[in-house]
Amino acid sequence: MTASQAAIAATVYRGPAIENTHLAHVAVVDAMGRLLYAFGNPHRPTLPRSAVKPAQALAVLETGALEHFGFDEADLALMCASHNSEDVHVARARSMLAKAGVTEADLRCGGHPPISDDVWRAWIKRDFAPTPVCSNCSGKHAGMLAGAQAIGASIADYQLDGHPLQQRVKQTLAQLCDLRDDEIQWGIDGCNLPTPSFALDRLARLFAKLAAAANHDTPESPRDAALARIYRAMTAHPDLVAGTGRLCTALMRAFDGEVVGKIGADASYAIGVRDAAYGSEGKRGPLGIAVKVEDGNLEALMAIVVELLHQLNIGTAEQRAQLDTFHQPVMRNTVGLVTGHLALSVKLEPQH
Repeated sequence: MTASQAAIAATVYRGPAIENTHLAHVAVVDAMGRLLYAFGNPHRPTLPRSAVKPAQALAVLETGALEHFGFDEADLALMCASHNSEDVHVARARSMLAKAGVTEADLRCGGHPPISDDVWRAWIKRDFAPTPVCSNCSGKHAGMLAGAQAIGASIADYQLDGHPLQQRVKQTLAQLCDLRDDEIQWGIDGCNLPTPSFALDRLARLFAKLAAAANHDTPESPRDAALARIYRAMTAHPDLVAGTGRLCTALMRAFDGEVVGKIGADASYAIGVRDAAYGSEGKRGPLGIAVKVEDGNLEALMAIVVELLHQLNIGTAEQRAQLDTFHQPVMRNTVGLVTGHLALSVKLEPQH
């Protein structure tokens, strides 16, 4: 199979019959961005969607907005979140707006059904209609409102492609991924902000840098210090990054600060590992992992992500076991009968 060909990473069975197959691509890189392992096409042009939120948060952090408006590490974690819209998430977003001296009316994201089924049921019982502050991206938008003010730009159009803050985001992302500006394409995300598309291994590169920065007691540069701060904020507040029942939260809890993870819509995922053994020579160091499932299936994505942690021997068996519900999802019908299973065929291939 050539690198340009898609590869079946997961198969769903109903009884003995194949119901669905899921194609996927994986890239694993070291701290220098060198491709170590791959599956499918590690260079697939990919829309990481919310998996790039740490890069967007970095652009805001580097404006000085967090210090100017008194944002704390929990606020920074929410800036990187695709949250469940639980009460704690909405309250934190409202607090950020108040600190920045803006209101919910200034947000340019929209309300939507929550990611969490439990929250959705609670909203239905209350006949509650979600507003922009309930968006799973409300923390990112609140941070951008603060960032726009910190650079003296208008808040009225902070979401537009040509806004000075979005230009900073574009430059920051390109630098983190070691790409030229013309190697990134831009569209509009579900939350109404510009969203990039670039090679999958460059997403792994971004998260390798995030993890590597967290390894230094004394940061090598102001940017490394900022990246380490984002890493620590996310891993210290995993409940805010996602929420109850979510892989990002469970992953960062299980690995107790050694792994950072972030999902993106339509089945992309990125992980940064602070220190792992890899290769036949037993080298150690930070790793970046990026995954894209072709059909956008999130259940397959999460199973694949956990399988990669097993194949790369990240953490301990006990830590990985905490993610078994994502790794081996139980498929039941409406009366609770097990009707099928998901089988994984993703296999990392060494590249060096």
